[in-house]
Amino acid sequence: MTGQDDGPDPAHRRPEGVSDETVEALGSLSKALETTERARGHLYSFHQLTGTADLELDRAVELLREAGHPDWAETVRTQVLGRNVIPGHWTFQIVEAYDATYYQPFRETERAAVEELAEGRDHLHEAEMKEARRTAGHPDHTARPGTGPSPGAESAR
Repeated sequence: MTGQDDGPDPAHRRPEGVSDETVEALGSLSKALETTERARGHLYSFHQLTGTADLELDRAVELLREAGHPDWAETVRTQVLGRNVIPGHWTFQIVEAYDATYYQPFRETERAAVEELAEGRDHLHEAEMKEARRTAGHPDHTARPGTGPSPGAESAR
């Protein structure tokens, strides 16, 4: 394969008239959104871990009672169990506010920019970086799935 057949699939080829600067800017915008996706995942981890800890407090309260420490059981029950993590908020409310206030508008803005500036084609920066770093003819440097030798072809010879 050579030429256009050996490059990225059409969905990852730069549309006519899109500048290097635009591709770089959209790549940076995409990278920022990917970082936000990771931050959102950590926020969900925070939500789930905090909820798991709060549910374990039920067991701690019961065990403190059974161990003869009813005052400590009551202190844990009233001072920690079910407590807001920030004033007025449980973690689910923080997740909801983050999604509505930051995450969704960010996703929508990134998508709109890619649609308008690059005909909806994602990862142009990465696709071009891949092309620049490929070794022509190397079986592990193919442009896309299904364009190189079949797995195990070398060992069959």
